Amino acid sequence: MYNGSSDGESHDTSIQRKLPPASSMLWVRNLRRYIGSGAGLGSEALMELEIKRILFEIFKEKQLKRQESGTIPSFYKKKPEEGSISQRVQKLAKYRFLKKQSDLLLNSDDLDALWSCLRENCVIDDATGAEKMNYEDFCHIASVCNEQIGPKCRQFFSPSNFMKFEKDDAGRIAILPFYLYVLRTVSLTQARIDMSEHDQDADGFLQSDEMESYIMGLIPNLAQLKDMLEAFRQTYCRIAARKFFFFCDPHRRGKACIKKILLSNCLQELMELHQESEEEVTETEQAENWFSMTSAQRVCDMFLALDKDCSGSLSKQELKEYADGTLTEIFIERVFDEHVRRGKSSAVKSREMDFDSFLDFVLALENKDTPESLTYLFRCLDLQGRGFLTTADIHSLFRDVHKKWIEGGNYELCIEDVRDEIWDMVKPSDPLKITLNDLLGCKQGGTVASMLIDVRGFWAHDNRENLLQEEEEPPEEESQ
Repeated sequence: MYNGSSDGESHDTSIQRKLPPASSMLWVRNLRRYIGSGAGLGSEALMELEIKRILFEIFKEKQLKRQESGTIPSFYKKKPEEGSISQRVQKLAKYRFLKKQSDLLLNSDDLDALWSCLRENCVIDDATGAEKMNYEDFCHIASVCNEQIGPKCRQFFSPSNFMKFEKDDAGRIAILPFYLYVLRTVSLTQARIDMSEHDQDADGFLQSDEMESYIMGLIPNLAQLKDMLEAFRQTYCRIAARKFFFFCDPHRRGKACIKKILLSNCLQELMELHQESEEEVTETEQAENWFSMTSAQRVCDMFLALDKDCSGSLSKQELKEYADGTLTEIFIERVFDEHVRRGKSSAVKSREMDFDSFLDFVLALENKDTPESLTYLFRCLDLQGRGFLTTADIHSLFRDVHKKWIEGGNYELCIEDVRDEIWDMVKPSDPLKITLNDLLGCKQGGTVASMLIDVRGFWAHDNRENLLQEEEEPPEEESQ
């Protein structure tokens, strides 16, 4: 009996192996067709099929509307948690990418070899004596550099790059502008790589501490800063970084775009410190450069001199002594209203100006003709916060200047005449009000702002012809 059952099982197994696939069997196809039509299904099954059909139609309708309206870009992406695997992978990927980009850059030896190759294969212009090359020389130099330096220099020898430079009648370009172009491209690319290394979250922006860290790494390589005292370096980095954020972060979000930093004049001004101070830079140029040691010490000493109570911040009364007290009281009040953060407590100290706000204040007053400074100052001049200035606002602002003017022993002024002169200087699009765009467009916005906030600025405007004449006259020693 046992043998019979086992034989039967083996027989069934052999039959099952010989059966055709279910999809080719007629009864399976008929059963599927019967179920698909819904005939023979219970009410619950029919209801489930109907719900699936309705939901599928709703899904297709929403998908169609989304395609017609366009995709909505994502504006927030959650950053990986500290120490997580995703953060480690992100850091490793960023490191490898920046390492690869750094390897593609020309180093100092490559740049020297490129300059030698340019000079050896150029021609001298008989008229000007300048070293030039035509397109055939350009292609020949490209092949020579490719052999001596490698494929790293190939990107600079494209036809489009040759067409960027000014050509003479013979179709030749000077080699010096081309070499300077290569040098600047390499310098900016290296700066971008260095800044990206300090960009911890890899979002293309630098925060204040990241910018300070980048500047700290530059100090040993800058000729005019390499002898800086260790104790002053942190303060210097804070002063230097503030100018980048003043001009590259106009909305005060606390982070500056790396691309905007690279294209700004601030980075070029910082890189000027590569020059040796003893031979190539005068004392005047050092004082005018915000990033020089002379300027940084001047700003720091200025803050310490104003901070009478050594609290680390400035009150309104202390700030009034800035620039020998020539700024008007209404302007100081407006600076605190618009640009000094309100503290959480009601203490007096919570309404004092910290060092960062003081740096913004100095940058605005020393760069009045720039759009960023005029935006800063216009918020102070706009007494009502309406986005424009009226004749009443000009009268209120200049009243304090007029008071200081008379106290200084100067001649009597008519405020209405000064108001009309300002209107003639700005030439606003609306004759009844002056907007920020009017100040930016008239090219005299810095002068107008100085006239309204600083008695010394008004004096300079009133005596502009005499001052111009003094600048044009040669010194007495040279004239003799």
